[in-house]
Amino acid sequence: TTYYVRAYATNSVGTAYGNEISFRFDSTATLATITTNPVTAITTTSADGGGNVTNNGGAAITSRGVCWSTAPNPLVTGSHTTDGTGVGTFTSILTALTPGTQYYVRAYATNAAGTAYGNEVNFTTTSTTLQDVYVAGFESNGTTEIAKIWKNGVATVLTDGSKDGQARSICVSGTDVYATGIETGSIRIAEVWKNGVASILESGPLYIAEARSIAVSGTDVYVAGFTNTVSGSGVVWKNGIPDALEPNSPFAITDGLGVFASGSDVYAAGWGRNGGNMVAAVWKNGFSTSLTDGSDNALAFSVYVSGTDVYVGGWQDVGATTNAMIWKNGVGTALPITSTLGNVHSVFVSGSDVYAAGSDGGKATLWKNGVATSLTNGSSFAGANSVFVFGSDVYVAGFESNGTHNIAKVWKNGVATSLTDGTKDAEANGVFVK
Repeated sequence: TTYYVRAYATNSVGTAYGNEISFRFDSTATLATITTNPVTAITTTSADGGGNVTNNGGAAITSRGVCWSTAPNPLVTGSHTTDGTGVGTFTSILTALTPGTQYYVRAYATNAAGTAYGNEVNFTTTSTTLQDVYVAGFESNGTTEIAKIWKNGVATVLTDGSKDGQARSICVSGTDVYATGIETGSIRIAEVWKNGVASILESGPLYIAEARSIAVSGTDVYVAGFTNTVSGSGVVWKNGIPDALEPNSPFAITDGLGVFASGSDVYAAGWGRNGGNMVAAVWKNGFSTSLTDGSDNALAFSVYVSGTDVYVGGWQDVGATTNAMIWKNGVGTALPITSTLGNVHSVFVSGSDVYAAGSDGGKATLWKNGVATSLTNGSSFAGANSVFVFGSDVYVAGFESNGTHNIAKVWKNGVATSLTDGTKDAEANGVFVK
């Protein structure tokens, strides 16, 4: 049924009527079907979005657009755009945003049955202030390797040179800078540095300890690695206390290479073996999911959790080729490579975009949504070890040889900056931007 409506107001002169509008109530209508487009053209105060109404639910779409908030599940009752009517794709411009802030976005469409929302995406506006870029790595003094942190290109020494040292991973929480790595001499030490001060996780002459990846959640510090003191097991140390990565089931030996904290859940990536090939695996709160079946060697280096999706980066042998791999929720995808030797060392998710950093036949390589970009031209050996996305900027840490020594480097949006002068071997292993 179609109804016609006018507002009215009565005073001593009489009754006045407003403009006439009409609407139709259709009891058979259902909510529309709509998807949310990825957010692009991100600036300090604006961004482009949109959506696609694929089904009107049996009633006319009277309003559509996107809504956004700094909290998940934004509603049309809050900040939103209005971008026409009807089915099909539409674009939206989000304005009056706050610099350096994460936003959640959903497309919406309204018909007689109500308002339907699309999938949620998130993005971070760029900041009006210069970002601080932290890098963990090492540089040789000609005799031993010195573990270092670079902040905006300025180095801080973590080890004294009495033994080889490497910083493998870095994380910044508030004003505190955390790094993890190893020192190797007559004894082997796995340790964490907080603001340059070392804490030992494991040390001693009779066993091997490795600390490879660090994550901070609230006041808790998690480190993934390996120690022989827990039955030759991959471990995650929580505030210095090791927790084995399920050492006896289904694997006889394990190794933790990457760690990610998401709320109360802790994920680790690595490998396990029980008498055969290495099996790429991911652990959630200590319990494993195998990513490969063991028919070929495989290894997982990095894990990143976005919403309910778990992304893992690594490599897998297939015949004579070593594939660079991304696993999403356990399903593997081989990334395109131009050689027979590829790997993914780091994975990062920003909104709907999935980034992976690694190498392709000796070229430092960045993949975005499966599309490869070479960071080096292949004339010299190079590799990408870590990727971090801040707003619209993509940072990659790694190294490139000058023919004699490896140079520690950071690429921002594909443009390289050298952290060392190339007179001694060096490498950048981890990057964090804040």
